[in-house]
This record gives sequence, structure tokens and C-alpha cells, in this order.
Amino acid sequence: MAVQEARDGTGTGGHTGGCACGDCPQGARTGHRRAVAEFLLKRDEFAAGQGLPPAVAHSVSASRQWVSEELTQSAELVAERRRAEGGAWLTRLWRRTAYGACAAVVVLLLVQALTAIGAGWSAARTAGLLAAVAVAGVLTAASWFHRARGGALAPVIGEDNRLSTSRAVAAAWVLFVVYAVLVLVARLAAASDHAERDALISGLGLARGAGVVTVLAVVCAIAVLVRRVVGLRVLGQRLQKVRADRPRAADLLTDDAGRGAFADIQYVVLGAVALVFAAVRLARRPDQLPDLPWGLAVLMLVSAATYLAGKYAEGGRPVILSVVRAREAGDLDAPIRTGDDIEIRGAGFVPAGAQGADRLARMVVRIGAVHVHVPLVPVTGGFSNPTDAALTVPVPADVEPGRVEVQLVTAAGVETNRYAIEVME
Repeated sequence: MAVQEARDGTGTGGHTGGCACGDCPQGARTGHRRAVAEFLLKRDEFAAGQGLPPAVAHSVSASRQWVSEELTQSAELVAERRRAEGGAWLTRLWRRTAYGACAAVVVLLLVQALTAIGAGWSAARTAGLLAAVAVAGVLTAASWFHRARGGALAPVIGEDNRLSTSRAVAAAWVLFVVYAVLVLVARLAAASDHAERDALISGLGLARGAGVVTVLAVVCAIAVLVRRVVGLRVLGQRLQKVRADRPRAADLLTDDAGRGAFADIQYVVLGAVALVFAAVRLARRPDQLPDLPWGLAVLMLVSAATYLAGKYAEGGRPVILSVVRAREAGDLDAPIRTGDDIEIRGAGFVPAGAQGADRLARMVVRIGAVHVHVPLVPVTGGFSNPTDAALTVPVPADVEPGRVEVQLVTAAGVETNRYAIEVME
């Protein structure tokens, strides 16, 4: 559909006249879609051998370089439009988070009204509704103050512009505990009997809420520790991180490449199950902190430990395993000389989330003292060069004959090991 839009020269944006100015949310979205459509059309045309100027069509290396430069320039425009759309999306998000908080209060009111049929309205229901209004008000205010950074979701958005699983789970438990305490505070303020006030105060005792307090402490500690672990591994070049265009709900369950991550999924699922159980216990016993069973609390501890271990194990530094002379069909076997293509084989060349053309074009190979940008070789639906396990670059004439070292710099700025090769005259 995007390619068809580019051929027709029209977009399907919701702004009047198909605006692509980038100064408004509708224009940013439409401008991004048009830029993507034009890039995909150009890539597929080059992959089919179309659109090459006659001056470079006779030379394989010259045509490849020309195609790579054209795609790189087009990809930079796509990246610029994508960043504009991401900023506009974050600006709109604060209203959605505020509306979501208000909608949660309305849903709670409806649930309480339905469950009050036959049983009657109680002071506990009023306290729960007032606590929900207070929490929603705080979230709405926070959304306005952080309206340029995603509203109430700003604290759970990581430095890589993705939703952080550890922060989201910790934030959910913090909000629930705050809500539970506010319910008890509202009931205590409305209580007129001395025995009832004593019962409510004793409901805040550690013996009643030890399980909830333990889980809250663990998930908050995990959120802080994971941030520290990821930061140190990135600085130590043991983990490659590429900034995302904008946060997505799927970030809670996937890795940076968008694939489902077991450690994240089990942490979110078990955390949600424990949170639902605690909410039901609070609804049944609104006069005390939810008494989370120790069996469920231990399950949360195991889940948190698994998630933390997954963060330690993910990623890794890119590595060059071998460098060989690229040989086309019919070529004779020969040593590496200037002007030849070399194929670099290894692992981890393309970081997770760096599959876009604008980021692939940032890859650089050092051959001795010469920096060679990795050319983009398009095929239908993607690129054949570079890939995560292999890439091909030419040996420039500026490379001095003799023993030189080859090193790759990925799109995340991480350097591989040095691999020595012999370049003949």
C-alpha cells in the first residue's frame, strides 16, 4: 500500500489536503508515511535494476556505490520524518494517559454501583472511589507537567525511548499500594467509632501486609538495578542499544528487535496475576492492606530474579571471526588487493532495532587508517548487505599494501575486535 501511495503521489493522512508539513500531528504522520512509501519504491526499483544512470551502469562497484548513496539520502529523510512523528505522538500521549486515568475512575464507579445492588452502598465503597479520584488527579497533573515526554508514562520510558518493563511493573505496584493506603486513610478520616479507628490502624501493620511490602520492595529494587546493569553494559560495550522512534506497548513483552522475550513476558504476567489477586483481597477486606500469601510473593521473587538474570545475559559484543576475499562466479582465486571486495564474517553486526536503512548506513569498517562506509545492497523486501553475520566492503586504493587490521563500528557505536589481513600490491 505504501508503494502504491508513492506511485499515485498521494497519501492517506487525515490532515486537510494531505498535509506533510511536520508541524502538526496529522502532518507529521502523513509526511512519515509518504517518505516511507517513496523509500520503499526507490529500494525495490534499484533491486530490480531500474533507475541507474548510464554513467555508472557499466561498473558494478560504481553502480553499487551510487545506489547506496541514493538510498542513504532517502533513508535520512525517512528518519527525519520518523523523529517528527515520534515527537508528535508523545505530545498527544499525555491526553490519552489523562483520559485513561479518568476512564479508570468511571469503570470503578460502575463496578461499585453494580456490586452494591442488593448489598447496599458502604463507606468502604466511598473511600475506594475517593482514593481513585485522588490517584487519577495526581496522574492527570503529572501528565500535564510531562506533556512533552509522554504524560504520566514519562517515568516508565527508558533512555532508549522504549517502555521499560521493570519500571512499568514497579510503577503498577507503587500505584496500587498508594491507592490501598488512601482507601484506609479515607476510611480512617470518616470513622467515628474508636474501635473502628483502632482496627483500621492495625490494618496498616507489617504483619498484615508483609507480602505486599516485600513484593513492592523487590520490584522497585529490580527497576533501579536493571537501569544500572544496562547502563554499565552499554558503557562497557557489552550491550548494543539503539534508540527507538517512540515507545510502544509491545516494548513490555519484547526485546529491542520486537521479538517476544521470555524473561519480560513471565515478569509482566506473574506481576499482573499477583496484582489482580492483591486487588481482589483489598476489595474483600478494605480495612487492611492486602495480605498477599507468601507462596505468591515467592513466585514474584523468582520471576524478578529470572528477569534480572535475563538482563545480564542479553546482548553481547560484536565480533569478527574471519575476513575473506569476495569472489564472484568466474573469478580466479587470488590474494586480497586494493580494489577487491572483502567479506567480513562474524556475529552481532546489526544491533537489535537497527534494521532500518538509516541505521545500517551508519556502519563503518576501518581498514588500516581508511574508514569505509558499508554500502547498502537492496533486494526485494530488504537488503542483502549488510547482515548480522556478514557484510561486504571494497578495499580502497588508499589502503597501503601489507599487513593491515580490519575493525567494524556498528550502528550503536560499538567496535569489534581487530582482525589482521594481508593486502597485496
